[in-house]
Amino acid sequence: MALVTEELTTLAFVQTNGVRLAYQRSGHGAPVLMIMGTGAAGRVWTMHQTPALNAAGYETIVFDNRGVAPSDAPEGKYSLGDVVADTAGLIEALDLGPCRIVGTSLGAVVAQELAVTRPELVRCAVLLATRARSDAARRALAAADIAAAESGAPPPPAEVAAAVTAFRMLSPATLDDDAAVQTWLEVLALSGGATASGQVYVEVPGDRREALRGVRAPCRVIAFADDLICPPRLAREVADAIPDCDYVLLPECGHLGNLERPDAVNAAIIEFLDRH
Repeated sequence: MALVTEELTTLAFVQTNGVRLAYQRSGHGAPVLMIMGTGAAGRVWTMHQTPALNAAGYETIVFDNRGVAPSDAPEGKYSLGDVVADTAGLIEALDLGPCRIVGTSLGAVVAQELAVTRPELVRCAVLLATRARSDAARRALAAADIAAAESGAPPPPAEVAAAVTAFRMLSPATLDDDAAVQTWLEVLALSGGATASGQVYVEVPGDRREALRGVRAPCRVIAFADDLICPPRLAREVADAIPDCDYVLLPECGHLGNLERPDAVNAAIIEFLDRH
């Protein structure tokens, strides 16, 4: 049984699946659950997406996945099943289901798995920067991240991590803009908070395309043309596998497309949600 507890702050907490998750609600209207990606706090959604959704007449619920403070960060390796069960428990505890879901990166994969394994909880889903499998390049990158986590070496200085993240996550259009890059580097250096190493083990298990053919909820995949983590060809596979799913490709943005081109992303999210 999932129990809801609240503190006298802007945050509230859900105890479910053995962890305490921090969440925050804003706006009024039909609820939309926002699921963030690996290592990122739920508040990232509040930079651009939740204000737009609230203005469009939706209530938004953002939360921190296990391993991201102030949610619990248990020891050990996390699996995709752990994060999916956490999110299902949150939906049940807040009595949201079946609900509209927006997820990005890992959050989109969680939304996909919920639609497969817990269809009664999902009304519809918008899947940003997603994929149903890892190819050779993505497997090598995941293995490198795990090796770094297991090496015992101290994390790099914030400015080093920010530079690496910028080249991994941003589009050439942004990287070629000196003023924009400077701002991004400052933001990334400040936002690199502690994340439990267990998150690095959460990965798409094998090839999920066949499982996705059983999804009955309407979905929209939003891909970013310059995304190195979830390239458009892999995102397109998700859209092709889900029976009732359309596909939107946005140019000049990388894996952080929801932050690089927020107006276009918000418009694509809201147009879909308004129809479902």
